[in-house]
Amino acid sequence: MSDDPDSDADGELEARLEEQDAFDPPESFVEQANVRDEEIYETFEEEWPECWEQAADLLSWDSEYDTVLEDDDEPFYEWFTGGELNASANCLDRHVEDGAKNRAAIQWEGELGETRTYTYGELLNEVEAFAASLRDLGVEEDDVVTLYMPMIPELPIAMLACARIGAPHSVVFAGFSADALATRMNAAESEYLVTCDGYYRRGDALNHKEKADKGLRGVDHDVTSVVVDRLGDELTHFLGSNAHDYGDLVEEHAGASVEPVSRDAEDMLFLMYTSGTTGEPKGVKHTTGGYLSYAAWTSHAVLDIKPEDTYWCAADIGWITGHSYIVYGPLALGTTTMMYEGTPDYPERDRLWEIIERNRVDIFYTAPTAIRSFMKWGEQFPAEHDLSSLRLLGTVGEPINPRAWKWYYTHIGNEECPIVDTWWQTETGGMMITTLPALTTMKPGTAGPPLPGIDAQVVDAAGQEVEAGKAGYVTVNKPWPGMLRTLYNNDDRFLEEYWQEYSDPDSDEWVYFPEDGAKIDDDGYITILGRVDDVINVSGHRLGTMEIESAVVGVSGVAEAAVVGGDHDVKGEAVYTYVILEDGQEATESMRERIVESVEDGIGPIARPESVVFTPELPKTRSGKIMRRLLEDIASGNDLGDTSTLRNPEVVDEIAGHVDDE
Repeated sequence: MSDDPDSDADGELEARLEEQDAFDPPESFVEQANVRDEEIYETFEEEWPECWEQAADLLSWDSEYDTVLEDDDEPFYEWFTGGELNASANCLDRHVEDGAKNRAAIQWEGELGETRTYTYGELLNEVEAFAASLRDLGVEEDDVVTLYMPMIPELPIAMLACARIGAPHSVVFAGFSADALATRMNAAESEYLVTCDGYYRRGDALNHKEKADKGLRGVDHDVTSVVVDRLGDELTHFLGSNAHDYGDLVEEHAGASVEPVSRDAEDMLFLMYTSGTTGEPKGVKHTTGGYLSYAAWTSHAVLDIKPEDTYWCAADIGWITGHSYIVYGPLALGTTTMMYEGTPDYPERDRLWEIIERNRVDIFYTAPTAIRSFMKWGEQFPAEHDLSSLRLLGTVGEPINPRAWKWYYTHIGNEECPIVDTWWQTETGGMMITTLPALTTMKPGTAGPPLPGIDAQVVDAAGQEVEAGKAGYVTVNKPWPGMLRTLYNNDDRFLEEYWQEYSDPDSDEWVYFPEDGAKIDDDGYITILGRVDDVINVSGHRLGTMEIESAVVGVSGVAEAAVVGGDHDVKGEAVYTYVILEDGQEATESMRERIVESVEDGIGPIARPESVVFTPELPKTRSGKIMRRLLEDIASGNDLGDTSTLRNPEVVDEIAGHVDDE
C-alpha cells in the first residue's frame, strides 16, 4: 500500500479520465476566445470562397485584391488576385507603426541558458540592416536565398529580410546533411547561402560551417555566402572566398531604411523542400498573399493567439510548422513568439517546463513524439513548475493517441486548457483538420472536423464517401488560400503527385489527395490513421500502422511504440511491434501479453503482433521522426544499409539483437 495520501485521488482521476471520451472547453476560455461564433462553419460554407476575405482582412495590403479565388486554370488556383503586399511589412512595420515597437517580438532561449529578446522595433531595425546587406551582395527580387541555420534568431531575421526585398527563401533544416544542402541549392538554382559557424546540442559545440562548406562543394554554380558567428571563441572559423560575416554586414548597414517591395499576392514567398516518393525532394512553392493570410487566420482562429500573449511553438523553423507557426502566423498577429535552441531534456528533463514558468507562456504547441517522451520521463517534472499561465495546448506532426492526449491535458494543462490536435502538411501551408477550441468538443485521439471553409472528406478507393466508422482516404475537395501553388519548376509532378488520384477524367473537378488514411465518426470528426503507405497487408487485410500503434500505447506502462510490417511465409506480411516502456516498467512476458491483448481487443485477431520487441529507444532522424524503414528491414532480416543519418544509429544493432532473441 502506498504511503502517499494523494495516491487514491490520483487513481480516481486516472480512472475517470480513462472512461471519458469527450471534453468541453472551460467557460473561461470560451468567453475570451478569438472565434466563438457558433455559426462560423455554416457561414463559411454558404459564403465560400468569399468567406476567406476574413483571412485577408488580418493583413495590410498595398493594393486591394480584385478577386478572392481565380479558378480558370484548375488546379493551378490563384488567391486574392490583383492584390499586392509585403510579408515583412505585415510582420513588422505595421505593428511598429501601431505603437508596438517596444513589445517583444522574439524571445529566444539558447541551450546554455542565454536569452535574447527582440522588440518589434529592434527586429525591424535588424531586418532592414540585413535586407540592405543582401541587396549590396547582389540579391535581387525573385532570387532564391538558401538559409541553412539552427534555431537562432538570425534565421527568422534572414527570412523576413528576404521577404522584404522580394527574394524567396529556401530554409534547409540544419540537421540535414551536406549532400541534402547541395541537392536543394542546385534544384532551386540558389546562388546565395546564409549559414552559421555552429550551434550547441546537449552542451557540445557542433561545427556547422564545416558541413555547409562540404555542401557548397557539391553546388554546380558560384555561391555568395553569409556566416553568423554563433559560437564565438568556442569555434574558430575562416570565411574563405566569397563569404561574409553576418555581424559585420549588419553593423555596416545599421540604420539603413529598406522600403518593403510590394509583391503580387501570387508571387513566391518561399520554397520548402520535402521528401518525395521518387527520392528526389519536392520544392513546394508557397505564395505571399494566400499563404500569409492562411497562416495568420489559423493562428488567430485555432491557436487563439493575441498580441499580448507569449506563445511557444516548440518546432524547428527548418520545417513548415516553424515557418507558419513560429514566424509568419504569430508575427503577422503581433504577438511574442518564442524560440528555443536546444533539446527538451538538456540539461534536465524539466527544461521546457522551466521555460514556460519563467516566461509565463500562454500557448504551447508541440508534437506527440515529445509528449510521449514527457510521459516516459514522468509527471514529477512538470509538477515541479507553475504552469498556470497556460491557456491553450496544441499538438502537430502526427496523430496523438488518447492516452497521451489525456496525460497532456491533465499534467500540463491541469484540465483547464483546450487541446487542438491539428492535421496538416507542408503542402497545405497551415492547419486543415482540427477543433476550434471554443466551439467544438474535443475527442482524444481524433483531430476533429475540417476547419470552416475546408471541404475535407474520407473516401473509399472509388472516391465515394465512406460510412461513419469505416476507414478510407482523406481528400480535400475545394482549394484553400494556404495551398501550395505548384512544385518548383515541375508542374507535371505537381499534378501527378497531388491531383490525379480521384479526379474524374470526364469532369473539370480536381481533388487534392494528401496520401493519408483516415476514418470518420457520426459527428464528422476525422481520425488520421497515417500515411497510405504506412499500411500492413496481413493475409489480404490492410491494417493501418497508426491504429495498431494507438492500441499498443493505450496499454498502461507503454511510453512509445512503432509498428511495421515484416515478411512472413504464410501471411505475406506480419505485424512487428517495437515498444519503449515508461521508466520503472519491466519488459515482462505479462507486459507482452497485455500488449497483444490490447491489439486484439482494439482491432481484431488479424492484427495480432507476430513479435513484440522491447527496446530503450527507436531509430529516429535528427528531426525526431521514427525510421520505420529500418524497423521493417530488421523485421524482414534485410540489409540495413547506411544508418549514419540517424540521431541514434547505435540503437539499430541493439534492436536487431532483441529481434534475434525473440
